[in-house]
Amino acid sequence: MKQTPRSLCDYVIEEAFELVEAIRADDKHEAMEELGDVMFLLLFIADRYEKDGSFTLAEAIDSSSAKMIRRHPHVFADCKVEDQEELLRNWEKIKRSEKKDSSAKTFDSLPKGLPPMLKSYRINAKAARSGFTFESDEQCIQQLESEWKEWSNALESRNAEASEEEFGDYLFTLIELGRRKGIKANGALDKTNNKFLERFSQMEDLAKAQGKDVSEMELTELNDLWNQVKK
Repeated sequence: MKQTPRSLCDYVIEEAFELVEAIRADDKHEAMEELGDVMFLLLFIADRYEKDGSFTLAEAIDSSSAKMIRRHPHVFADCKVEDQEELLRNWEKIKRSEKKDSSAKTFDSLPKGLPPMLKSYRINAKAARSGFTFESDEQCIQQLESEWKEWSNALESRNAEASEEEFGDYLFTLIELGRRKGIKANGALDKTNNKFLERFSQMEDLAKAQGKDVSEMELTELNDLWNQVKK
């Protein structure tokens, strides 16, 4: 089967995930291999576009270079910024000014295929660059507490649809609080996932050493194993 840019999309996503996994695991050798795989696919896709006369890899790189220079006037021009927030607001204004369509809106450039947690982070970040965010961390915390109460009330009402909606609202606000504190929810949760998996694996090893299977043990026994592993 002849490969096309469209047919290669899933491979790019898969290899990108493998690269991220290697980087987060601090496995430099694996990161080197996965980076090579990602680059190979990007070059392959560029070759497909060049073959059908769409554009060349050189043109793609030139376009990206020009865009980076245009969006960083504080580096490549005389633009002065007071802080990171002003820098990001300028970035957003420049991006919007690049759109030929005057009706372009703030979130038009947000990739629709982003995983929900990453998308939530990006939504909050873009909203903040437009000035639409909490005035202080304390206000964000108050909103988080309010969302928790609304979720609790929805649970008590046994309304499944409302419970799901309020849970989503709580997560959305929690992700924003993390963003304001310099924490990316996606990466933080990935660390916690891996920590849980490692601890549970050690629990299974301890259970096996006792001649037991975790699937047949009581919760109190499992909690004892968990506490052993944590220590």
